[in-house]
Amino acid sequence: MSAEDRARWAAMYVEGADMPVAALPAVFGGVEDVFPRTGTALDIACGTGGAAVWLAQRGLRVHAVDISAVAIAQARRLAEQTAVPVAFDVADLDAGLPSGEPADVLLCHKFRDTALYRSMTARLKPGGLLAICVLSEVGSAPGRFRAVAGELRSAFGDLDVIADGEGGGQAWLVGRR
Repeated sequence: MSAEDRARWAAMYVEGADMPVAALPAVFGGVEDVFPRTGTALDIACGTGGAAVWLAQRGLRVHAVDISAVAIAQARRLAEQTAVPVAFDVADLDAGLPSGEPADVLLCHKFRDTALYRSMTARLKPGGLLAICVLSEVGSAPGRFRAVAGELRSAFGDLDVIADGEGGGQAWLVGRR
């Protein structure tokens, strides 16, 4: 990621420095019961750590990464305040997913890099759960970071899709390997 993009993300998190809340992103709220209570999770582009901490509160061992050191600092504070262990790291996903063992859950909320789609599926354990939400052209204007209609279904068609949707400028999918 460019230094300019990195600075833009850091500024966004500084400006919105309200204390994050431990919660699954609302888009996945209708299927939260399919998220396991044991195993490992990788939260990609975790932001201020709300979903990572929520997963840890469920009993998962969580590794969460984001490009912004500011966001990671906020995420660590949230984990400390809620007294759950989460391994947070600053990582540039332009270099690919961080190394590690296959995960029982891979969560990615509002980050899109089509070059990572294949490695996301490969990173799941058999029976593992992928929960992904990206910005979409469906119900919004086209843009560099927006998925085209049907993109997630096409990219993750080899998963057993539990639920998915498109509209209002976002696309999401929850599927099991």
